[in-house]
Amino acid sequence: MVVFVSKMFAVPYSMLPSKGLKGEQLMNHNHGRHNEPGLEEECFLAFVRVFSGVLRAGQKVFVLSPLYDPVKGDEASGQHVQEVELQCLYEMLGQDLVPVDSAAAGNVLAIQGLGQQVLKSATLSSTRNCWPFSSMTFQVSPTLKVAVEPSNPADLGALLKGLKLLNQADPLLVYTVSQRGEHVLAAAGEVHLDRCIIDLEERFAKVQLEVSKPLVSFKETIQGGSVSSRGSMKAQQAYVERTTPNGRFTVRVQVIRLPDALTKVLAESEELLGQIIDGESSQFTQDGGNSTAMLRHRLISAIDSELEAISEQVEKEKLERYRKTLVGYLHRIRALGPSHVGPNLLLLPDLKSSSAVTASQNGRGGILVSSRCHVSERLGFVGASDAETKNVTENNKIQASIYSLDSEALWNSIVSGFQFATNAGPICDEPMMGVAFVVEPYIFVNDDDVATHSDDNIFTGQVITAVKEACREAVLQNKPRLVEPMYFCELATPTEQLGAAFAVLGDCRAKVLREEMQEGTSLFTVHAHLPVAESSEFAEKLRKRTSGAASGHLAFSHWECISQDPFLYPKNTGRD
Repeated sequence: MVVFVSKMFAVPYSMLPSKGLKGEQLMNHNHGRHNEPGLEEECFLAFVRVFSGVLRAGQKVFVLSPLYDPVKGDEASGQHVQEVELQCLYEMLGQDLVPVDSAAAGNVLAIQGLGQQVLKSATLSSTRNCWPFSSMTFQVSPTLKVAVEPSNPADLGALLKGLKLLNQADPLLVYTVSQRGEHVLAAAGEVHLDRCIIDLEERFAKVQLEVSKPLVSFKETIQGGSVSSRGSMKAQQAYVERTTPNGRFTVRVQVIRLPDALTKVLAESEELLGQIIDGESSQFTQDGGNSTAMLRHRLISAIDSELEAISEQVEKEKLERYRKTLVGYLHRIRALGPSHVGPNLLLLPDLKSSSAVTASQNGRGGILVSSRCHVSERLGFVGASDAETKNVTENNKIQASIYSLDSEALWNSIVSGFQFATNAGPICDEPMMGVAFVVEPYIFVNDDDVATHSDDNIFTGQVITAVKEACREAVLQNKPRLVEPMYFCELATPTEQLGAAFAVLGDCRAKVLREEMQEGTSLFTVHAHLPVAESSEFAEKLRKRTSGAASGHLAFSHWECISQDPFLYPKNTGRD
């Protein structure tokens, strides 16, 4: 028996039927309160579909989280599996809940009694030897954020309980606590955010709230160069160098802007990339070959489409050089970031062009610490038996004999520093996107410099900090830019209000794509891209200037780089 829980939803206890199919009195109210503490009037039901077998009331089942792996066994995956006895099963008929004894494969129903076992989604199975369904994916991402706090500080406990319940009841909502201790809600848009605030105040927390102005999520990147300069990347950007306080480690970082098409494929394939990278201990290994090949084809196609769009303006020779450079990046990927699946690349240095020894610290020779291209191997761009990998292995053996060095452990620290840097960029601590970091790590040794294991933890922390600072400084030195989310706006307006509608679009930094007359009516339809940060002001201005005659429909479209320098400070012209 396999059942997928797609979401949890809350209903008042008063909506639960008090009698069963045979007229018997049900004890749902008291039983539900006992199993779901903190809820006095709300009951969480699981919205499920039966995919295999027959689900029965009172049956004992295993609740498997999306991270559960049956291959690892109970000890490794124990935190991702729970056993629970189901309470009541309900068939949903409009707003009515009808108790049922069982449900066969294909049925959609609600289950009571899983409020403490399921947060957002899960898999129910009659056996532990079952692969779970993956988490729900959505076409939109939470981009509009607000900070909430109770009007009365004494109500903070009630707010925290309400936030926990709201987070469970809404599968798309993202609840986080900022570094300053603020309770932040991220929603898909203004309407979704308003609905969440109302539910929090009236249903879950039942306290008066103070809500901040909307905080829009941004990304960070660098300004891209022309294809003529990208064709030869070796001399395009300067390296940023950082050394640990003990002088044992130096890292050199070069930052490069990825093409937009390639960045888009990486961003849209985060879940698939996670499955490919973790393929050793997942069911993905059984049929992942085709998915890996498809993703590999999409990445190459993204590069080709980027070049095709500019083929008429750039010489063929430069395009070929640029394509060779970009494809070469795909063969040198050590890690992705942030969260190991993001649209940023950690690239190994090109061993053919990098020197194995550098002498920049008091005459000491620095040994280049090499590694395998783990992500490129997973994606099938390179093989573990490639000649370049053999050279890496030989180089690491020499390093280990000289300095008792575990190169992979060192590279794990380097990857951690890269993850910190891509998760919080240097402009405003927002995640980065579309950036590749070429990292060259060096170890420096002397005859009297002997490694000791007592300071391994200190050394690891110094390496992480050095890599993070080098990555952030490299971004700052190469024209950093903010990337903002954009809505696709479909605006309908009468002909007499067309001028006012265009004025509102101009005030809100919208980019008009096209306009057309609706056949048989006096209405114009205007399609435009509107910054998410301007959506609240756009709705208010549109209502006031058109007296409510025009209406706009907004849907998340894409991320777009802001061309203005975020550090631009206008100079005083000397005039008042």
